[in-house]
Amino acid sequence: MLPDIPGDSALTRLFESKRVQDEVSWFALPGGQALYSAGSPADHLYVLRTGRLGAFRREEGQEPQFLGVIRPGEPAGEMALIAGANHSAEVVALRDSEVFAVPADVFFDACEEDPSIMIELARLMILRTRQEARRGPAGEPSVFGFVAVGQPGPLRPTVERIEREIADLGYTVTTIGVEGSSAPLEWFSEVERTHDFVLYLAEAADLAWGQTISRQVDRLFRVGRGDKAPPREPLPPSPLQAQQLVDLILLQPPTGRPQGSDAWSQATSAARLFHLRRAEPEDIRRLARVITGQSVGLVLSGGGARAYAHIGAIKALRERGVPIDFIGGVSMGAIIGAGLAMGWDGAEMDQRIRQAFVDTSPLDDIALPLLAMTHGVKVSERLAHHFGETDIADLWLPFFCLSSNLTTGAYQLHRRGLLRQALRASISLPGILPPATDGPNVLVDGAVMKNFPADIMRAAQLGPIVGVDVTAARSITADDVARPSSVWRWIRSGQWRLGPPIVSLLMRSATVSTGRDLAAARAATDVLVLPEVAGIEIRDFAAYATAVEAGYRATLQALDSLNGPVTGLRRRPALHEMAALSQRAPLRRPSPAAAE
Repeated sequence: MLPDIPGDSALTRLFESKRVQDEVSWFALPGGQALYSAGSPADHLYVLRTGRLGAFRREEGQEPQFLGVIRPGEPAGEMALIAGANHSAEVVALRDSEVFAVPADVFFDACEEDPSIMIELARLMILRTRQEARRGPAGEPSVFGFVAVGQPGPLRPTVERIEREIADLGYTVTTIGVEGSSAPLEWFSEVERTHDFVLYLAEAADLAWGQTISRQVDRLFRVGRGDKAPPREPLPPSPLQAQQLVDLILLQPPTGRPQGSDAWSQATSAARLFHLRRAEPEDIRRLARVITGQSVGLVLSGGGARAYAHIGAIKALRERGVPIDFIGGVSMGAIIGAGLAMGWDGAEMDQRIRQAFVDTSPLDDIALPLLAMTHGVKVSERLAHHFGETDIADLWLPFFCLSSNLTTGAYQLHRRGLLRQALRASISLPGILPPATDGPNVLVDGAVMKNFPADIMRAAQLGPIVGVDVTAARSITADDVARPSSVWRWIRSGQWRLGPPIVSLLMRSATVSTGRDLAAARAATDVLVLPEVAGIEIRDFAAYATAVEAGYRATLQALDSLNGPVTGLRRRPALHEMAALSQRAPLRRPSPAAAE
């Protein structure tokens, strides 16, 4: 006799048939093991009894894309089975799980006997498709673990503060510590079924419980102290590590810069790093937004002097109270995003960008063009002055930027390492600035291969994305590349400081995105801001005020068009909201009379 599966539905009644019970297989799937891989034949319907499964799509040269969580009582592989196609994604056990496998022919015979099974699956597939259409995972993580590493001090007060913030967002949430260590698997499933979010925590002394947590959650946070060295001994493995679902929280002193980021990141192999100042409530609120899928990612495109519009966009977002939790950028957008991640307020951002790029040209150290039109010394010196020796991991906000790796022929993602070096690579427009190098690799401006990396931000976090794109405007005309009527008049006028007309040609050539890439990037955004910057010459670094104002106006206009706050654009409904919706609009089978 097969054990029961959760729920009371047509899908659970599938297993009441004697033939199904005779043919179905029931097996344990250890955490971290794949149920099936992309491209494998779909010859079974799988139904999860206990545990959690995660669906992932992997593309060559890119990080795995998380598609969603499959919970107890839910099927896996049904779309490919019904379509008669191979699986399009990989499904992996996020924790120790139990799975039923129904052969395809047995499943289809059961559907003929009870059509409500197929109706229910059709409904589920439609819901999952609609969820994907709104660019959210079909099943979002709801069970999170917090495990102390080293001696960070008592962890429960911090996790309970996160719990209260999640509750304030309208969700049911509970925190469970070592008191849950003796509970059976069914107990975990029941707690998780009746709460929107479950937070498991293990203090430093709860070693065995900590290992249990790492095999019992959708996503794991390891928690350490930034002002203490990480443990020397290897950390216990987690099945979530290979799926890049293990993050790091570093508790930091209330003042000063973050500490210990690089050492801790290497020791934990964390996918993401969050700094938490004990005395800073906004850091706790940020983690609550990350967990509930309401964190906001900001993506800033490249675009030469037009990228000053990003400063106006940031000003508008701050005025409207839109939190910024993740930042990504390319070229000049990367520099402005890095300033935001450094913690610069509006006045400091204005002062530093003016000093570095507006008051005097960063591109007037003209060189014999063996590698580029300029030596690039001024740009390097100004980046060193304003960003110093800061490591990307030591920024208060998670940040990434891109460069284009001419050696490998792919974009290079910078999430670790010296910030000024990453920015120098990201802004190295071919022909204008000499390329940067990383070992044998030659790196140039990220805009060459990906000028608006909203899709990369989508892979990094589940919440809404605000994208500011200055690449759309008409950028260059025949007038922009006309020869000066007189070289001496051109020099005396000071226009030479912008560089010769070839600079505009090179800058625009290096930042043209294909229609397909741009469409995919824009599709990944929830709020798309398109400042009107067509009148700003791409190399006119003195056109600061005009570009800032354009970004400010366009962002306000985009925010005014929304029906609610940005944080709510991807808000998942709470369990009580879903129950109320289900009661208002139940799914009914058509009556035989109606069918006739």
